[in-house]
Amino acid sequence: MTSIKQFQVTFDCADPERVAKFWCEVLGYVVPPAPPGFESWDAYNRALPDEEQGAAFACMDPNGVGPRLFFQRVPEGKVVKNRVHLDVRVGTGLVGQERLDALEAECVRLEALGAKRGRLLVADGVNESCQNMQDPEGNEFCLD
Repeated sequence: MTSIKQFQVTFDCADPERVAKFWCEVLGYVVPPAPPGFESWDAYNRALPDEEQGAAFACMDPNGVGPRLFFQRVPEGKVVKNRVHLDVRVGTGLVGQERLDALEAECVRLEALGAKRGRLLVADGVNESCQNMQDPEGNEFCLD
């Protein structure tokens, strides 16, 4: 049996390009090259029928290690909590105040990009501290 080694994470959203560019900044990802025959994604989008323009966008790890992120426009808004979310690992190996300081610094950086701060979950003896966040369209993620 063959195992799957690559996957992408797909986000439903209202503005795929905006949300993709937010995640590029969060993760250090990049926008992939435009499709063959197009000098830019704008040129590609202009070639699509009106209803398909801006309907999708993607970003990828420039080193090819992390999963591709795909953003697709959907008509409905976000209604309930995500059942799956990303943990952005900014405090790996840190504990106590050093970890809290790293989480806070990244939280402040991401708020400037349009993220919203959620609840800080403080270390409880079993789990280390993490900061709940939301991207510009309300999708939950954690700074871990």
